[in-house]
This record gives sequence, C-alpha cells and structure tokens, in this order.
Amino acid sequence: MALGRVWRWSKRVLLVMLVLLFVSALALWVFLRGSLPRLEGEVSANGLAEAVSVVRDAQGIPTIRGKHRNDVAYATGYIHAQERFFQMDLLRRVAAGELAGLFGAAALDMDREHRFHRFRARAEAVLARLPTSDKQMLERYVAGVNEGLAALKSRPFEYGLLSTQPEPWQAADSMLVVWAMYFDLQGFQERREFARGWLKEHTSAEQLAFLLPEASVYDAPLDARDVPVVPVATPAVSPSWFGFPASKTMAGIAFRSSVGSNNWALAGKHSKAGAAIVANDMHLGIRLPHIWYRAVIEYPDATGKMRRIAGVTLPGGPMVVVGSNGQVAWGFTNSYGDYLDLIELERDPTSSLRFKTSAGWETVAEWREQLPVKGEEAVEYRVLESSLGPIRQVGGRYYAVRWIAHAPGAVNMGLTQLEGAQDLTAALAVANRTGIPAQNMVAGDTAGRIGWTIAGPLPQRRAGWEDTFPYSAAVRQGWRDLRAPNEYPRVVDPAQGRLWTANSRQLAGEEYSKLGDGGTDFGARARQVRDGLETLTQADEKQVHAIGLDDRALFISTWRDRAIKVLDKEAVDGRPARAEFLQLLQTSWDGHASTSSVGYRLARGYLYGLYAELFGRIDAQLGTLVEKADFDVANPRWPVVIARLLDEKPVGWLQGRDWRAVELAAIDRTIADLTAGGKPLAAANWGERNTARISHPFVKLLPMLGPWLSAPADPMPGDENMPRVAGPEFGQSERMVVSPGKEEQGILTMPGGQSGHPLSPFFLAGHADWVKGEPAPFLPGKPQYTLTFAPK
Repeated sequence: MALGRVWRWSKRVLLVMLVLLFVSALALWVFLRGSLPRLEGEVSANGLAEAVSVVRDAQGIPTIRGKHRNDVAYATGYIHAQERFFQMDLLRRVAAGELAGLFGAAALDMDREHRFHRFRARAEAVLARLPTSDKQMLERYVAGVNEGLAALKSRPFEYGLLSTQPEPWQAADSMLVVWAMYFDLQGFQERREFARGWLKEHTSAEQLAFLLPEASVYDAPLDARDVPVVPVATPAVSPSWFGFPASKTMAGIAFRSSVGSNNWALAGKHSKAGAAIVANDMHLGIRLPHIWYRAVIEYPDATGKMRRIAGVTLPGGPMVVVGSNGQVAWGFTNSYGDYLDLIELERDPTSSLRFKTSAGWETVAEWREQLPVKGEEAVEYRVLESSLGPIRQVGGRYYAVRWIAHAPGAVNMGLTQLEGAQDLTAALAVANRTGIPAQNMVAGDTAGRIGWTIAGPLPQRRAGWEDTFPYSAAVRQGWRDLRAPNEYPRVVDPAQGRLWTANSRQLAGEEYSKLGDGGTDFGARARQVRDGLETLTQADEKQVHAIGLDDRALFISTWRDRAIKVLDKEAVDGRPARAEFLQLLQTSWDGHASTSSVGYRLARGYLYGLYAELFGRIDAQLGTLVEKADFDVANPRWPVVIARLLDEKPVGWLQGRDWRAVELAAIDRTIADLTAGGKPLAAANWGERNTARISHPFVKLLPMLGPWLSAPADPMPGDENMPRVAGPEFGQSERMVVSPGKEEQGILTMPGGQSGHPLSPFFLAGHADWVKGEPAPFLPGKPQYTLTFAPK
C-alpha cells in the first residue's frame, strides 16, 4: 500500500511538473510572438499629414510610400523599431558610453573609453544647429520609433532576457548612431598614432622611412597608373626592437580578415544600357541582426513627380545610406585618411586643470560624467577637455585627442539630400557637405557620368604637416578647421571610364595631401578590382557583380612561391612535416581562396608566420602602451616591407639568425599552429578556418541560444587581399550593383535578413543568396503584406 501511495504521488508531481513546463513554454512562446512586428492592417497615427503604406515582399523588404517626406520618415521609424530596436539601442549606447546601463559593470571599461568623447553632449549641440526641415523630419522619425516600440504586444525579446525595459528613442540618439559608425570606421586611429609615435621615438629616421613606406607597388590610384615609389635605402642595421618572434603560437593579426570595403563604377560608354553602373560592398563586422535594413521609400518631389529611393538604411536614421534615387546611384568605402591628431600638452604642476599648448597656458574644462550601471549606483567618470580636444594620459604624459569626430559638422542629416540629387554634379556637392565618417563616394548617373570624391568632413591642415606623431613644434596644434566643400579632391569623368576604391591610397598626386594616410591598405585588393574592371566593355549588372566575387589568390600566390623556394631538399630532409607542407602547397592549390584549398591556408600562414617572427615581440610591447596597438595598425604595408627584406637579406637586421632560418621558422610555426591537438595538416583547408560565425550578440553570453540566433556555419571562400573579402565574422555587409533608372536589373544581397527576431520568417531571408554569391534583385518582389498608417 505504501508503495502504491508513493507511486500515485510521484505521478501527480510529474504531471504537475509537466503542466508547469508546458505553461512556461507556452508563456515564453506567447512572449516571443508578442514582439514580432505587425505586417498588415491599419494603424492610426498621430501627426500624419496623409496616409502612408508599407508594402512588404516575401523577404520582408518594405516599400514605404507617402505624399510627404516627414510622413515617410514616421513610417520608417515605426518599422525600424518593430524589427530592429535592440540593434538601435546598442548603437546609441556604444556611441554614448552607456552599455553598462544595459549589461552591468562588465561593460564599464568600454563605456569609459567611449564616454571620454562625450558624444551625447555633442549630439545635443548638433540638434540645436539642425535646419528646421531636418529637425522636423527627425522628430517625425523619432515619433515613429517610439510608437512602433509601444505598439508591440511585448518588449523585444532581448529585454526579456535581460530583465529590463527599453528606453524611449530621442532625437539625439539618431545622431549617436552616426558616431557609433565613427568608432567603427575611425576608432583605431588613436592607437595607430600612439604606435607610430613609439616607433618614431625608438627608431632612427632612416629606419623609420624604410619601415613605414608611404606607398607600395600594389597601389592603384585613380589619377595615375601607379604611385611612383622611390625606394628608400635599406639601413645597415635594424632597430633594436626588430626581429624578435612572438612568444605564443600564431594569434592576433593572423586571424584578421577585417579590411575596408570595395566600390567601383563603369561609365555609360562601357555599359550595355548606356547609363553608369555603380557597385558597392561595404566590409563590416557581420552579426545578427544585420547592420543594414533594406528599404524603398517613395514620395513626390516639389513638382509632384513621384521620387523613388532604394537601397539600405541604417536603423536609427530615416535616410537611405547607399543606393539609387533613379537619377544617381552611389556607394561608399572607408577612406582611411588621417583624421585624428595627438597633441602633447604640458601640465602645470600646481594646478590639475592648467595645461600648456603651443598657443599658451589654458584652464581646461572638467566634466564629471555619470555612467549608469544596471542594478548598481552610477559610476562617476572624470573627463578633462582642452580647446584642442579631450585629454588622454598615457605613460605619464598628457595628450589632447583632436579627432574630426569632435568637430561641429562631423554629424548632420546631409545624406537625405542625396534623395533629390538630379545628376552626378549635384550628388558630389551633397557628399562634400555630409556629416558622416569620411568615405570614398563613387557615384554615377543616368547620363553615364561617373565620379569620386569624399563624403564627410576633412581637416584643413597647415603646410608642412607631419602624419607621424609626435609632431614637430611648428605643427603641434594639429588640424585647424574643416576643409571647405569646394576644396575637396575629386575625380570626375575619367578618360578610362572606370573608377574604383578599396581603402588603399586613392591619389598619386598632390591632392592626396588633403586626405593624408590614416592607415590605408597596401593596395593588392584595389589593383585586382581595377584590373578586373578593365576587362569589362558593354557590361551588364551581372558582369559587374562578378568583380566582387573574385577570390583569386593573386597576392598570396607570391608568398606561396617564396615558401616553395625555401623548402628545398636541405630544408625537408628528415623533416616529414615540412615535406608534407611542401606537397600540400603544390597539390592542394587552385589559385583561389577556395574552401577546399589547404595550400592557400598554408601560404597565408607562412606570410603571417613571418610577421610573428619579425614583429611579434614589438606587438606585445606596443600592446602594453595602448590596448590593441601593434605594428600592423602602425603600418598596414608591412607585407611589402617583409618582401623587400627577404629579397635583400640585409645582414645587420637579424639578432643571431639568418633570413633562411626566419622563413623556415615561419613555416614551422604555421605547422605547429595548424596541427595543434593532433589535427592532420592535410585537413587544414581554408574552409575550416574561414567558417562563418554570424550570430546575435547574446550567443556569446548564452551559448545555448546559438541554434536559434545564428546563421549556418558555412565555409566561406575569399579573404582580405582580394575583392571577395570574407572572414568568420567580417566581410561584405552587402553586395550592391545598380544602374540609376534601371533599378529593375539591379542586384542586392545581404548576409542577414530584415528582422532581428528569430521567429520571423525574415530573420535570415536572403542569407543563402549572399553565401552562394547569387545575384538577387535590387528591388523588392511581389507584395505580400500591406500595413497602412492613417492620420488620427
């Protein structure tokens, strides 16, 4: 009887537990479903002048149509909030230094680093200066964001996991989204300055000129066939810090695939349709939800004619970032100009707020910033700001950080004016007045004209400027003002009818001094894009699209040749691992960064092994000066330097080793790295390393969410020094090809879908086309869902 009672009670307890589990699962399901966006029906909205429709296709790509631009801005904000509010929240918090308010004290270090710039206060100042029309558009966008967020049946799921509530959107937050991109695109320049400054103080002038070349044989400028490279004589001896290997197996830069972006254009004389064709793939960190949100916006211009602007938007703002307005198409790549100066200051020993600049003594401002921390008291953070910028203390010395991002005009709503640009001339003029991180803008119009310029603020520098810190006394105030738009460099209607940029040096002539070198790429990718473009005549969009899928290993093949040469009979005798390395270089090689190629991975490993052997120790030393500083950020042209050293083999440059030993050590380092844990070398194909890790940020916090919040782990062809840039968490954030006025033939793919919600059918919509390199349509497909906003 006792056993029977126990059994009956056990069954009851089990049943109760199952019911509770079911109820919990049902509640979770209802909660998650409640944060899905509304796709159909009618919404009554305050402040609308007239009705607006949002028509989505099967992938969730909206066409937002209204009779007034501000009404369209409202609807854009509404759907941004419902699909991507958590992403928007992260962007504003990253820029303002407010992440700890969401994630707790673990985020305080990043918050301190970013609050140093006080961008929220600067955003409020920007709002005060906005033209009335821009301010009204932004106010309607903000209203749409907050009403879209409030209309969700439950808060976005991320806030449920964090046990917190989303905070309303403010107009200043839309400005902060742009500053988040400044961190992404120019944030490395401060550590670059410190790294180059350390090198300058520990290296002779002759050694520095050799190690930090201003151009390379790979550069493919827009105004000449090449950049004339005058070889600097190789110094007899190396700096004392050179030639010491890293103490660990390969890490750091060997696993980077994170360089810039590509854009290019064909003039009408080279296109089948006679209009220009513009292509763009912006290289950024890839995660879920994806950074871009595709959209088409339609509204009448001043004459009543319907205007259509299509492309990608950045959630947080009401404008199309890159795309086409039917008359002009445009795309961006990061320009890598010199946009940040470090100005050393002298501190008054009797006053903590008095500092001396080249203009004399001044009393600096003191700001006591409050950093909110989830579940705890706010933390105070002290910022000192001089007339030249906020003050950083490093190694017992004081520096004003004079960054273009601090300048009035660094952020504005200028991109919206591209919507009405009628031709190339108008579009280039808009670009020069736009407040975004300075970008290479390539544009083309329906008449077949093409042009390049810089979109975003440029510094006006003094004559005799030096771009390697610390600077001479004559130029210690850094840049003065912003450059006037009519002084910007431009290349318009080039004779060859082709334009391209890929983050390398854009110009060979004197106009390049208006940009300066802020870490440009060494040019192999740009040259491959240019050479591919030169094969195209009477091209269509698919042929232009293929340029961005070019994964030929033209650059790495030269390093493969070097590795094969050094692995002679003496090097491999009695060394079976080296013999296998040589065999795989020869047999598992197809000339591409293909996923099945072992030879590609080995040749690339050899190059980065050389870097570790020659610059490994200095990287560790620079990293103690400033976090993430290394020789690579000081000089992205280091492969050219290593190649020259291997060709010349200067005797006085190595500490107790010869150059052959260094090369073999790089190969042995690669072997050790790839066979760690007993893995066979023959299994180390490129796809094993270059496997996509595209996921929501929460996957790192809660790995069990990976199956629901991640894209498939696809092996990815491509790499950094070729047009098809691809890495596990970095790569082509979109692939766009469009001819203005011919948008129906255009191409646009992205690695992530429209929605940030894992239960949405749009979460990964279009991802497969991006992985395969398939040319998907630029414009939305057939209407599937219609949401209407009606004035209350």
